[in-house]
Amino acid sequence: MLIRQATTEDLDEVLAIEESNFSAAEAMSREAIDNHIRKIPDTFLIAEIDGAVAGYIEGPVVAEALLTDDLFLDVAPNQPVAGFVAVTSLSIHPDFKGQGIGTALLAAMKDVVAARQGKGIVLTCHDYLIAYYEMNGFVDQGESASTYANEVWYDMLWLNA
Repeated sequence: MLIRQATTEDLDEVLAIEESNFSAAEAMSREAIDNHIRKIPDTFLIAEIDGAVAGYIEGPVVAEALLTDDLFLDVAPNQPVAGFVAVTSLSIHPDFKGQGIGTALLAAMKDVVAARQGKGIVLTCHDYLIAYYEMNGFVDQGESASTYANEVWYDMLWLNA
């Protein structure tokens, strides 16, 4: 498995994975994904296996340990600040689920945060994923203020110690 930064050539495969794993209300649009690839390639990581996109993790660097709903739509280019990566999507192609790719992508993003001397990673998830993220070193911060896709979300935090 190769983990690398996303390029615009990955857009179609990333969009297909996004749409296969999230409801229509939750999935980011083609335009939003394209925006993220172009503006934050340093925190948009692709897991590639035999030339195919097996999964990805992405999100902008933000100053505070808070993921806000607007980040799912548009982001500014990452600044060289020691903030938090706000993960707006971690998604694995259905053919590659259960093979540790999500954990590998989380580990790679932790490496990016450490290299940037960042503070940590924040994300939101459904309640059934809390244990997964805890297993990967995240701490449950409780119910989120996020109302993205009219869902109930939980804030998760990993600190770069």
